[in-house]
Amino acid sequence: MCGIVGYIGDKQATPILLEGLTRLEYRGYDSAGIAILHNGNINIKKAKGRLNVLRELVEKDHMEGTIGIGHTRWATHGEPSDTNSHPHLSQSGLIAVVHNGIIENYLPLKKWLIEEGYNFISETDTEVVANLLEYYYNGDIVEALRKVLDRIEGSYALGVLCKDNPDMIVAARKEAPLIVGIGNGENFIASDIPAILKYTRNVYFLDDHEIAIIKKDSVEFIDVFGRKIGKSLFEVKWDVEAAEKGGYEHFMIKEIHEQPAAIKDTLRGRIINDSEIVLDSINITKEDLEKIEKIFIVACGTAYHAGVVGKYVIESFARIPVEVDVASEFRYRNPIVNDRHLTIVISQSGETADTIAALKEAKRKGSRVIAITNVVGSSVSREADEVLYTWAGPEIAVASTKAYTTQLIALYLIALDFALKKGTMSSTKVVEIISELKKLPDKVQYLLDNKEVIQKFASEHYNVKDVFYIGRGLDYAVAMEGSLKLKEISYIHSEAYPAGELKHGTLALVEEGTLIIALATQDDLFEKMLSNIKEVKARGGYVVAFAKQGNLQLEGVVDKVIYIPDTLKELTPVLTVVPLQLLAYYMAVEKGCDVDKPRNLAKSVTVE
Repeated sequence: MCGIVGYIGDKQATPILLEGLTRLEYRGYDSAGIAILHNGNINIKKAKGRLNVLRELVEKDHMEGTIGIGHTRWATHGEPSDTNSHPHLSQSGLIAVVHNGIIENYLPLKKWLIEEGYNFISETDTEVVANLLEYYYNGDIVEALRKVLDRIEGSYALGVLCKDNPDMIVAARKEAPLIVGIGNGENFIASDIPAILKYTRNVYFLDDHEIAIIKKDSVEFIDVFGRKIGKSLFEVKWDVEAAEKGGYEHFMIKEIHEQPAAIKDTLRGRIINDSEIVLDSINITKEDLEKIEKIFIVACGTAYHAGVVGKYVIESFARIPVEVDVASEFRYRNPIVNDRHLTIVISQSGETADTIAALKEAKRKGSRVIAITNVVGSSVSREADEVLYTWAGPEIAVASTKAYTTQLIALYLIALDFALKKGTMSSTKVVEIISELKKLPDKVQYLLDNKEVIQKFASEHYNVKDVFYIGRGLDYAVAMEGSLKLKEISYIHSEAYPAGELKHGTLALVEEGTLIIALATQDDLFEKMLSNIKEVKARGGYVVAFAKQGNLQLEGVVDKVIYIPDTLKELTPVLTVVPLQLLAYYMAVEKGCDVDKPRNLAKSVTVE
């Protein structure tokens, strides 16, 4: 949530900052602003609304200067407004600050600063940081920042300008992502790689409690005690084109179409001789598995839905009990976790605050932790004991698509690896599953090549008020993801239920014309599912069923059948979710919604 960009060099900073903020729009925001340091003054322009509003302000007042910081804000303290937007100036105008995160003790600090004679014009916690920096400033902005970090509690990524130090940006991080980009006679800070990828592929990832001192020709890292830190430079492998639309109308539809390639990339190099699994650097032995009494899968949102599928397949393949937890609940219920447990955390960005907190809680209690993430060098990847990357490439749209399918692939690989080592699955069955895994990219492509049937249906039904998704077993796990996709980008009220639970209350909401999306791809549960479908049809529901090719039993029973290619039941989620993604996308397009940046939502949820 929110985005930070900073630049120092010989070029005009304003266009670089605006371009960087544009590339961070996917993170979600309600206002934006930039601060430019020039001729001993800090010039700030900020505005509520989209970046175009800020651009118009900047164009009216040409902002010169070769050092600056920018920010897109997602309101946490104080409503979205011009005044509450970042950057924030200290009382005298000496210091400008941009901040992502939440300062938990800002109210007592604000009260104390008011007693010291400071005035506040905004409702934000960030203005407290700006004035606190000014209070401690005695000619050394780095020393002032160190003192401020000792006083504030909570999470932060900070970018700071000081009028008295026109040759540097200082930055700090705790539990909120921040990177430092290294150029040729110019350097950068940013919340995420796409913001600066046009200018450099060489970045440092700040860790918690670290401070960066950025000048145009040098970068220095220290800890909060002032001790110098050595860090490793990371080279970004993907290019800027991967983070652009490439001729598609929206990032979301582009990323839906990238799923065949993303699945191939996530499988590549991890299957040996069609019968063995290699999980990169993860080395869990047979002896390790024999000691594991339970696996926890912890995640949020779409990643949580992938985790529900993971529970089914790990328990089915490896016969290890699995508990799936929403990360924001996991850490607060004092879970019974110990060194006989394995925890798998899933996060596309690797920066999800609740997931990071849950990871730390699991490690504190003695659990070994594996991370599944899409971002190399992310906080989750650094905190976990071991990492399995999903090679989906940058995912820009807020609504996750290719990250979900590649998370499923990663979970299948883990389940197969564990099953092979434990001996809970025959080698013949393993070979069969691997063979089907390798066919999934072509089968996903088939669904994409035949998307017109979904597009036509969406054009006829986008005005519905409510949609219910139902399924059993793995189909219910996918129903949850399909429902989330629809509600988050089309704003249509949608809920997912286990089909067997309809009669326990939800059936009361079904009336003439109610749209029901019924997933019926699980052969062993089909008869039960058919009975549930007939229940909603008898109450007037309009039923669209999803079934595997060759199953004609739903013809004449439901209003419409959408077929997915046949595959093993455990692998159906990878296929079933694709038309559900397309359905959500086309419904949103028909309604005129902002598909890539839905209201009130952010791509990377970096606050708890």
